[in-house]
Amino acid sequence: MEPLGRVFEAPDTLTVLEAAGFANLRLPRSCRNGTCRTCLCRVIEGKVRHTIEWPGLSAEEKAEGYILPCVAVAETDLVIEAPGAVDLDASPPGKRNENGR
Repeated sequence: MEPLGRVFEAPDTLTVLEAAGFANLRLPRSCRNGTCRTCLCRVIEGKVRHTIEWPGLSAEEKAEGYILPCVAVAETDLVIEAPGAVDLDASPPGKRNENGR
């Protein structure tokens, strides 16, 4: 995951957003249903499928590799560009979330 440089494995039953969460990475998110675009990021390498027919992306955005991780499932290994991602394992103790992560 760029720009963090983190690598992790995840079951193919999880969305990219869920998989990142299990790897202790926090991606920006809000609606979790593919409409608000808060989690918008770009696939650098790999392929995903969206779990809904037409997520809140334009045809141009899809062609440029943008995805909505909240409704995207990896079909191959991925490298994604997620500028708002936070590595919770690297966060200072005062900046951790409510679960102590």
